Amino acid sequence: MHFRALATGIAAVAAAATAIAQNGRPMTIEDLLLAVRVTHPQVTADGKLLAYVRTTTDLKVGRRNGDIWVGPTSGASAPKLLAGGEKGESAPQFSADGRKLAFISTRGGAAQAFVMDVEGGEPRQITKLAAGVQPPLVFSPDGSKVAFVSDVPIEPEEQSPVKAHRLRRLMFRHWDEWRVGVRHHIFVADLDGGREPVDVTPGDFDSPPHFYEDGGIAFSPDGAEIAFVSNREGGDREAWTTNRDVWIVPAAGGQAKKLTATNTAADETPAFSPDGKFVAVRSQRRAGFEADRWYLDIYDRATASKRTLFETQDLSVLEFTYAPDGASIWFTAAEKGTHSLYVVPVTDGAPRLVAKGGAISAPRAGRGIVVYSKSSMTSPADIFALDVGGNGYTRQITRENATLAKEVAWPTPESATVAGAGGTPVQYWVLKPPGFDPSRKYPAVFLIHGGPQGAWDDAWSSRWNPALWAAQGWVIVAPNPRGSTGFGQTFVDEISQDWSGKVMVDLEAVFDTASRLPYVDGGRMAIAGASYGGYAVNWIIAHSDRFKAAVSHDGVFNLESMALTTEELWFSEWEFGGPAWSETARQNFAKASPHLHVSKIKTPTLVITNELDFRVPVDQGLQLFTALRRNGVPSEALVFPDEGHWVLQPLNSKRWHEVVFGWLNKNLGASHGPSQ
Repeated sequence: MHFRALATGIAAVAAAATAIAQNGRPMTIEDLLLAVRVTHPQVTADGKLLAYVRTTTDLKVGRRNGDIWVGPTSGASAPKLLAGGEKGESAPQFSADGRKLAFISTRGGAAQAFVMDVEGGEPRQITKLAAGVQPPLVFSPDGSKVAFVSDVPIEPEEQSPVKAHRLRRLMFRHWDEWRVGVRHHIFVADLDGGREPVDVTPGDFDSPPHFYEDGGIAFSPDGAEIAFVSNREGGDREAWTTNRDVWIVPAAGGQAKKLTATNTAADETPAFSPDGKFVAVRSQRRAGFEADRWYLDIYDRATASKRTLFETQDLSVLEFTYAPDGASIWFTAAEKGTHSLYVVPVTDGAPRLVAKGGAISAPRAGRGIVVYSKSSMTSPADIFALDVGGNGYTRQITRENATLAKEVAWPTPESATVAGAGGTPVQYWVLKPPGFDPSRKYPAVFLIHGGPQGAWDDAWSSRWNPALWAAQGWVIVAPNPRGSTGFGQTFVDEISQDWSGKVMVDLEAVFDTASRLPYVDGGRMAIAGASYGGYAVNWIIAHSDRFKAAVSHDGVFNLESMALTTEELWFSEWEFGGPAWSETARQNFAKASPHLHVSKIKTPTLVITNELDFRVPVDQGLQLFTALRRNGVPSEALVFPDEGHWVLQPLNSKRWHEVVFGWLNKNLGASHGPSQ
């Protein structure tokens, strides 16, 4: 269900930095919204040059804009703007020789592919597709072509004044977008513009699947073939199977062949070895379970044999990249509240921790160097470089939010553990408000993460940011109960078909322990969560009166109606034991659906739901709000017509925070008013 996309994180900062920051001012909503975003790092093959997207926000007009910056990985000089302006640029990609940079831009209207010299000059548009260009954007090894994604119509558009969606298959909508009569296809375009881009994945399939595009395209080293991801189970089955496979197709077009034919679970992010003899694939084992552990499988192109790089170390691979010599693979994985960088030999051996998070992501390898993004709870992402040879020296390349880092009185997150269900350790984070006085009693707010297979990690979040919540004058407690990632796959598995069981015992243990902290006012506590976290809020306030206020954002309320209105059916069928009409699912609905207990809710509750949320459809929140008002429970609802599962637009986000913090202050109180 990808509620894990809602996960945010927290981490300790250096003692000296903390001492300085505590003399600063409280973090504000504007600080969160205006923080510069650094994403999509890329490095040249020789390891000397870095490119990334630098996104800024204009709150006066409510718009974000991404530009592409480049700079030396050595840090000898500061990065500089290469491609920018009033229109957005994204998806930078270096040519193999490092002389050109391809990217996607809206400077001509619809998003199209452009290319320009790294030394500067004017970008040259290389596509003019009516449907525009979507990432990923990938250079061919010889630098003469680029591959990318674009939408193509599969069914003729009906000419009618009537506005209606005519549905003929499932997956007719996904996340926040209607997908009727259209498919994702991969195109290859010549940089010289000598011919029209070629559709190399024709047919009634998504290649790659919508919302699974990242890493979905890879050129072979000789440029003759393209590896891509596609679910070709056919028609409606795409809605309830996770069997995404890796396919190989000639770069000029032709018959595609399935590489991962023996695996019925998900296969993603193919990467050719530098010599082209092998393809590395991120792979799951259990069909239908999107939160299964991700392994690294290596396919031999000559023999079609497969082997797994490592199994005994319980790490789920998030992102990976081949080393330039092909002898090893760098990857990121979550472990106990961090996302760290590891390296594993391709021949044999165990993974080795190389750089500890924070939250490390997007590793990219060049000769003698690996660059990556790293953030923490108290610092937005910047780009770092690891010297692979010699002493393994790590240096920070970008410092986009240095002023913010100095001005704000950042909290110092503390990690603790309590015995949960069956005595299993449950980790949680505590963040204290600015100017914390241990002799005082503070209100406490418990934040419940989504997923349910997600976590509060040591990562910056631009949505649910615990540091900003702590700045309101509350003690923030963020637990990682059953279902949380990074604590072993068994810990993840133990929430499926048990949404109201062990996980609730885990949470209660955290509530009980935190409420007894000497600086927490146990009579002034609130609870807030989104997605599965919203479900947890709905369930808990129907079974407890301990909280003075609650916030339920896009929370599941009625499991039975949710099961047939969400779009990715594989989620509800795995989590509840089958299709909505199966006996197992019906038993789980009866056991764990909050709507069956809504008459017991007395807690003042703010309900947030969005009209473009097709993951937890808008009716879930509206059902909850209706029931609360019908029962006389103090409650309000906030409904965004132009947002999906997440509130992403700047002015909407500002309004979201103002309403949420205002609601909690009204019902809970704080040491000082909300930061504006």
